[in-house]
Amino acid sequence: MSDPGLLQLRYLGRQPYEPVWKRMQAFTQERTDADADELWILEHDSVFTLGQAGKEIHLLDPGDIPVVKVDRGGQVTWHGPGQLVIYLLLNVKRLSMGVRDLVNLIEESIIDYLASLGIEAQARADAPGVYVGEAKIAALGLKIRRGCSFHGLSFNLDCELEAFRRINPCGYAGMPVTRLADLRPDISPEQAREDLLQILLRRLGHQQISTSKHWQELA
Repeated sequence: MSDPGLLQLRYLGRQPYEPVWKRMQAFTQERTDADADELWILEHDSVFTLGQAGKEIHLLDPGDIPVVKVDRGGQVTWHGPGQLVIYLLLNVKRLSMGVRDLVNLIEESIIDYLASLGIEAQARADAPGVYVGEAKIAALGLKIRRGCSFHGLSFNLDCELEAFRRINPCGYAGMPVTRLADLRPDISPEQAREDLLQILLRRLGHQQISTSKHWQELA
């Protein structure tokens, strides 16, 4: 892997989905090879997102939860309060990574984190994400444009799971979904977020880390 240089972490709190998605698109379209990679760490207001190849048949009963058609891979998933979202805005060409490399890095980071808590988890070749037994605990979806990635991962911490019953999660009817709060209720969402981030950062290999709690030039 090439020297990744600086990585900017942005802790963005709770945000509506669509404005963040538009910012990701703009950032990726406008960035240059000299611009630092970024991770955006946040949670969203409740929303269903449907990937590029997503089929509306997997939206069983969205009710009052908005549905947004987006440009990532994958089918339908839910984002909302209590779920950690990390968007990886990386120059994958500079990192000498392919999309499969990045998918593996994300999945293995989550699996390693859960293993550190005594929870056995695994990835599935037929359905990207991370699973504890048959239940999905983390989803991922990516888009590569101009040699750069955006979108990323969602990890169920202490979110309500009811919304997942309104969809076929990731296009799989009857797929069970779980959350960290049911497996390790002693782990706070804040601790989980920071411990997973440290594993991601080690795997990405950036030598310089800068932290921000606002949009700065993206505002």
